Amino acid sequence: MSETAREGEIDRRGERVFRCVVPPGEGRQRLDRFLGKQSFLPTRSRIAALVREGHVTVDGVVRKASFSVSEGEHVTVELPPPEPSWVEPEDIALDVLHEDDAIIVVDKPAGMATHPAPGTRSGTLVAALLHRWRFAGDWPDPQRPGIVHRLDKDTTGVIVVAKTPVAMHALARQFSARTVRKRYQAVVLGVPRARDGVIDLAIGRDPIDRKRMQARVGQTRAARTVYAVREAFGTPPAAALLDVAPETGRTHQIRVHLASIGHAIVGDRTYGSGRAPSTANDAARAAIEEFPRQALHAASLTLRHPQGGEEMTFTAALARDMQRLVATLREC
Repeated sequence: MSETAREGEIDRRGERVFRCVVPPGEGRQRLDRFLGKQSFLPTRSRIAALVREGHVTVDGVVRKASFSVSEGEHVTVELPPPEPSWVEPEDIALDVLHEDDAIIVVDKPAGMATHPAPGTRSGTLVAALLHRWRFAGDWPDPQRPGIVHRLDKDTTGVIVVAKTPVAMHALARQFSARTVRKRYQAVVLGVPRARDGVIDLAIGRDPIDRKRMQARVGQTRAARTVYAVREAFGTPPAAALLDVAPETGRTHQIRVHLASIGHAIVGDRTYGSGRAPSTANDAARAAIEEFPRQALHAASLTLRHPQGGEEMTFTAALARDMQRLVATLREC
């Protein structure tokens, strides 16, 4: 909890109430930005929801997120009791890379969704973690306790989960500030002409298919991805292994960006055709077109520990199915 906030108390309706005073030097900023500095509110989405639903007052008056706070004003935040979670614990084995009192780091397998969503209510990482331990504390979303970032269902590799709300807040601020370094590996169709480069294209929701993202659409958010070709496969090359570093964290960012430069990820039938280049021989064509998922792997994650502050890097070896794909393409 920040030094500006008082300990929470429980009111007669069962809501947890926090009160704080805008300190010197913190005036003349938006209410939502001021609240973002308070450790009892872990995520921006949670703050936006509380303000929108009228759970935040300034000197007793409900205010909008854009309201400019002034020094000395009293800000009160009511946190409604969390809704019961419908996530059921499931006994699912996990490949744990690191675990301590604040975080757990997992090498997520393909086919496992990070958290429940419409159409995916079982077999999730959250369900597996709930079987491992009880998430204690006041979480902003009881269906996604500890989740500060996610990997697509068929993307493998390193993912970190907070074990306490305080740790979640600290990690969320790092992701928001873009100080977390993420490194991926991807097998793509063809080989980019530039052996390394930067893709700087805004990304937004597809206006027709809301499950897809697009580059250069109306409602967009800035997105930036750095890539480098690690290895090309075939003569002439039919595919390549890339090292990829997203500098922002937009939904499907790497998949959309690589497809936008004409090199969709192998197996990604949402943003690519799934068909091998015409230059591919029969063996390469079969390996590419039969690969059952997007060939994308979260290879490493570097962050500062939410308790001690020390920098830590977690790595996961390339998923076995991608290792087999690369081995096959090398022989083509």
